[in-house]
Amino acid sequence: MDATRPLILLSNDDGFQAKGLRILRDALAEIGDVVVAAPETEQSVSSHALTLTRPLRLRDHGAGIFSIDGTPADCVYVALNAGQRVLPRRADIVVSGINHGLNLGTDVFYSGTVAAAREGALRGYRALAASSGGADLEKAAVVVRQLVLGLLEEPPSPVLLNVNFPPGSSWPVRATRLGERVYTDAVDFRLDPRRNEYLWLGGPGAEHRPRPGSDTEAYDAGAVGVTPLVLDLFAAKDAVVAERVVGRAV
Repeated sequence: MDATRPLILLSNDDGFQAKGLRILRDALAEIGDVVVAAPETEQSVSSHALTLTRPLRLRDHGAGIFSIDGTPADCVYVALNAGQRVLPRRADIVVSGINHGLNLGTDVFYSGTVAAAREGALRGYRALAASSGGADLEKAAVVVRQLVLGLLEEPPSPVLLNVNFPPGSSWPVRATRLGERVYTDAVDFRLDPRRNEYLWLGGPGAEHRPRPGSDTEAYDAGAVGVTPLVLDLFAAKDAVVAERVVGRAV
């Protein structure tokens, strides 16, 4: 690898063989050296879980492609902390995607795609997560590449951008905030052939509620939304609530 080129750590939650990751890897290889550290199998909706109760296995598939039988956050954690076993030097940026499915609004709390990028940002890296809602992945990868180039121009300090592509192959790009994506909540109880009960979580669809300047508004308008996400979850506006609760408890 060429030490004069940016080193890009690429992960996802769909697995190291996912089409979106392969296409994005090829696009990013035009601007830097790319190392893949991604789950061995699909880990969608795994959020930011780390695996602490069983051993993990790292597999080297050659050509800078590694898989780990763990979560997306595991993959980035291992890559950034394994010395030169995965990365030949410190990465310049952590990229996750392109996910096969959207991560709009509160999806970011559940998303393994966003968590992989967040793990990088939490450890001091510039990071970007990209997701698709039926977009032309090759064209989306070109846009992601341009966004990565732009982010590499920023100081090397923690920042996390979440990017979502609507269907199509050409889009305007907007800086956005998180929107409100509301799912139909449900628990579907069923019986297996032996009359034992099992259940599925989640309802059949989602709707977007109006929020000007949001990622959901951009998606509905056919635009790519680029949303900065916070790493400090402290709710300053609710500090007075915590003070009142403490006052009642002492």
